[in-house]
Amino acid sequence: MSKYVIRRVVIAVPALLGISLALFTVLALAPGDPFEELVTNPNVPPEVTARLREQLGLDDPVLVRYVRWLGAMLRGEWGFSFASRMDVDRLILQRLPTTLWVLGAAQFLGILVALPIGTLSAMRPYSVFDQVATTLAFIGFSLPTFFTGLLFILVFSISLDWLPFIYQADIDATGWRWYWGHLRQAIMPIAVLGLFQGAALTRFVRSAVLDVIRLDYVNTARAKGLSEQITIVKHVVRNALIPVVTLVALQIPAIFTGAVITEQIFRVPGIGSLLIASILANDTPVVMAITFVLTALVLISSLAADIVYAVLDPRISYN
Repeated sequence: MSKYVIRRVVIAVPALLGISLALFTVLALAPGDPFEELVTNPNVPPEVTARLREQLGLDDPVLVRYVRWLGAMLRGEWGFSFASRMDVDRLILQRLPTTLWVLGAAQFLGILVALPIGTLSAMRPYSVFDQVATTLAFIGFSLPTFFTGLLFILVFSISLDWLPFIYQADIDATGWRWYWGHLRQAIMPIAVLGLFQGAALTRFVRSAVLDVIRLDYVNTARAKGLSEQITIVKHVVRNALIPVVTLVALQIPAIFTGAVITEQIFRVPGIGSLLIASILANDTPVVMAITFVLTALVLISSLAADIVYAVLDPRISYN
C-alpha cells in the first residue's frame, strides 16, 4: 500500500504542475487589469502605476511570471492580493473556516439522507416508498442550487420569517447565543447543498445495494441464520459502499463549485464568494491560490477513494 501511495503522489506532481500552468496562462491572457482603478484615477500619476507593475512583474512574460509564482508557492508565499491589499494566505484562512463548516455539514447531511433512503429503496424495489423516494431524488438532483436557494429564502425567510438569509460572520453575542446564531444562519445554505448532494447519492446507493443484495453470498449469510439487519449492514451495505465512495470522493471538489453559487445567494463569507470577487477584480494571485488548492483537492480525493477501496473490500490489493 505504501508503495502505491508514493507512486500516486509522484504521478500527481506533474499533473498538478501542468494544470497550474494552464490556469496561470489563461488568467494571465484574460482581459482586464488589476490596477484599472488606479489607471482611471486622475489623482494617481501614471508613473506610480508603472512602478507598481514593475515591482510586481506584471509586464514580464507569462512563463517567467509562472516560474516566479511557483517558486513562491513552494516557499509557502502565496502572494499579495491586489484587491484586498493583504497576503493571500491570510485572506484565505479568514474565509476557510466558514466554508469548511458549511460544506462539511452539507456533505454529512447528504450522506445521512442518502444511505438509509437508498438502502430502503433497494430492499423494497418498485414499492410505493421506492417510487416516492426515486421521484424526489430526481427532482432534487434536477433543480439547481440557485433555484432551491431562492425558494428557501422566499419560504423560510420572507414568508415565515424563521431564518435569516444573509450570513453574518461577526455575530454580536456570546455563549450559546453565539453558537445558535451561527447555526441558525447556516441552516439554509447547508440544507440547499446537502439535499442536492443527498439526491444525487440516493440513486447511486440504491443501484449499488440492488447489485449486491442479489449475490449468492448474501443468500448464504441468510441461510446461515444471520438476522436481516446484520446481513444488510455487514454484508450488503459495506460492499455496496465501494462505488459510492468514488462518487463521494469526486463530489468533494464538486461541492466547492456548488458552494460558489450558494455562498453568493446567502452572502456567505467563504471561499466561493472570495473566488467570484477575485475573478471580477482580476485578482490573479487569489484566483490562482484557490484554484490550485481545488486542483490539489481533486487529486487527494481520488487517492483517498482508492485507499478506502482496500479498507472496504479485502479483495482489493495495491501490492
